[in-house]
Amino acid sequence: MERGLILLVAAALMAYVAPGVQGTSHLSFSNNTEVNITRDGCGVTKLCVETPNDCDPSATNGTCLFGSATASTPMPPAGTNLIMELRGFSEGYVALGLTTDQSQGSTMLFVCAQNSSNNGSFFFRTMQRNNTNGALTPLERTVREIRGMVNVMVNGSVIKCEFEIPNANASRAVKDASTNFQVLLGTGPVVGGMIGDFRIALNTTLLTLTNPASTNVATTATPVAMTTNSASNGAHPHAVLFLLSVLSLAVMLRT
Repeated sequence: MERGLILLVAAALMAYVAPGVQGTSHLSFSNNTEVNITRDGCGVTKLCVETPNDCDPSATNGTCLFGSATASTPMPPAGTNLIMELRGFSEGYVALGLTTDQSQGSTMLFVCAQNSSNNGSFFFRTMQRNNTNGALTPLERTVREIRGMVNVMVNGSVIKCEFEIPNANASRAVKDASTNFQVLLGTGPVVGGMIGDFRIALNTTLLTLTNPASTNVATTATPVAMTTNSASNGAHPHAVLFLLSVLSLAVMLRT
């Protein structure tokens, strides 16, 4: 039997995440909604990355690990607003990382996860990954309009989320506003509500996120009208869907 739970935070919420502590939030439930992630617009209106190639992020099951970025016009020195999509299959979490050099410095990880000890509920974290030793540290970074969905399956979960990163800037120079990032996709465990080691599944070259054609992902034009197919592919997931209208966590994006 499939049940839907939706979570809405009506007012802005600030959670401070200290080293070694991951913040929690008091949340309330609201009406049902959907998180629909597709390939529509890849290479045209949004930059897309995925593994395996040409996989389908709209599938109700399967191991497609997919991320996309839709960027506003860069505005120095504030940076660029990035609307992100992330979809993957994991028993713990899926994450998208942005870095300027994967071999050194740090990566900002945006983590969409499920809490298996709480009925598969969705939660979101921002983490910093040390690119030298892989160590993860909870930090602060402003993230807005977070929406998450978890479809609990027999051997894992399909996790989908959308969120907005305001004022993203890869440049250390105040006068510049760069969106040249390497994008990392991966998964990892959640143990006792804590984010475990990040396992990288995809690491791109340096991409310009304001250029949807910056990757070699097949171009898919956005249709005039979109329909949603809610049919299950033979599976009966226990769906847990959360909508966070505004969630502010603060983590520096700079490396």
